[in-house]
Amino acid sequence: MARVRLGAVEYLNARPLVYGLDGSPRFSLRFDVPSRCADLLHAGDIDLGLIPSIEYLRGPMPYAIVPGLAIASRGPVASVALYTRREPRDVRSIAMDTSSRTSVALVTVIFSRVYGVTPRPVPAPPDVEAMLAAADAALIIGDNALLLDHQAAGVQKIDLGEVWTATTGLPFVYAFWAGRPGVLAPDGVVELRRACQRGAADVMGISRMYFPGDAGRQAIASSYLRDNIRYDLKPVEIEGLRTFYRFAAELGLASFDGGLRFYDAED
Repeated sequence: MARVRLGAVEYLNARPLVYGLDGSPRFSLRFDVPSRCADLLHAGDIDLGLIPSIEYLRGPMPYAIVPGLAIASRGPVASVALYTRREPRDVRSIAMDTSSRTSVALVTVIFSRVYGVTPRPVPAPPDVEAMLAAADAALIIGDNALLLDHQAAGVQKIDLGEVWTATTGLPFVYAFWAGRPGVLAPDGVVELRRACQRGAADVMGISRMYFPGDAGRQAIASSYLRDNIRYDLKPVEIEGLRTFYRFAAELGLASFDGGLRFYDAED
């Protein structure tokens, strides 16, 4: 039987979700930035992608979601942030990390609903100084945001996960496994869940492998995976996801009919 082609995010926060899957006879695994994962799934070059949540609404066909698993936060996320030397209400342009899709939509929603402004987006690679030379603020995600010393750079860090939860009272869902209906059987869902359970139980081991020989970064990584990132897609996360989709649709960032589709799972 052909292996299911998985496209995973290359950032630290995705590693627990793919723990041990590189040796699985069921799956083949590749790593890319979030925007690339989405593009590969839309093109049919992978079967199942750990895609930015907004991209679920932008596929060429209705996708199915692997139930129970996500990259989410409830409160500060540490790795999705806006950097600026201005007050948020004075921001008129934002350099947007080209690795991102969901966070671009999230910052657009937050600035509209919380700060009452619609800054002009400026696509840019994730280099805070170059971004702030081109725009009033910089959106940076993933490892680049997690490890950026914003105080040394002399900028304010606005944690978008923290703002979202403070505003809505809900978790935010950044990414989840999704693919074409029929590509994943219930026992495949079980294997993905077990991989995440093993990974979430070994965040120190993941941190050591991810940052070999760097105790300082290992400590940051293990704290982040343990305290900031959630891997559940339970009813409260689904409520947060639906809320995000409604807000994004109101701004014309995507269309949302209210429906979410899931793969079957063995209970």
